[in-house]
Amino acid sequence: MTFSIIARCHKTGQFGGAISSSSPAVASRCIQAKAGVGVATSQNITDPYLANILLDMTKYDLAPDDAIAELVKNTDFIEYRQLTVLNFDEKPAAFSGKYTLGVHSQCVGEHAVGAGNLLANEDVPQAMVDAFHQASGSLAERLLIALQAGLDAGGEAGPVHSAGILVVDKLEWPVINLRVDWSETPIEDLYQLWKVYEPQVEDYVARALDPSSSPSYGVPGDE
Repeated sequence: MTFSIIARCHKTGQFGGAISSSSPAVASRCIQAKAGVGVATSQNITDPYLANILLDMTKYDLAPDDAIAELVKNTDFIEYRQLTVLNFDEKPAAFSGKYTLGVHSQCVGEHAVGAGNLLANEDVPQAMVDAFHQASGSLAERLLIALQAGLDAGGEAGPVHSAGILVVDKLEWPVINLRVDWSETPIEDLYQLWKVYEPQVEDYVARALDPSSSPSYGVPGDE
């Protein structure tokens, strides 16, 4: 039903994640990130609150493995959940409960962790993590390359219909938060959307921080 990758960039301090699913609007539920803290997902039979709990524990210096272990120990229905989390410098972590749907697997890499359920095969998360570590460019670019690699490796057992990407930097809000909530080609559409947005990311940050010196809006009537 879902495959995802979360990752960090030591060069910029950014955290982010990319995700796709046969369900609509998957990115609105499954990825959470906090600047300076980390990024987490809750998927399979999703409880969005769990990703926020993982980030709260990570914020107070619990390592990703310890945060997941604590959550697993104290959370009802945890065997229905699939979770991933990473912080800035410790080994990422993942958990798949015994009721995770269909073919499912997870892959923990040096700077990224992938996971999926109802997959075409168990190799999908590994393909995403490998592609991320081999790619170059911004964190967002590498995440989307990795997501496409997951699809190319088989993706879900059936067609996907939604996808999204979330990236946080040094601000309280995400600098990138793009979604395709229903499409026959959501990952392709998301990458095209990213390419439209990519050259404007810093402009929108500048407009928020100092509108008096921000770039032109580039719309009719703007001089």
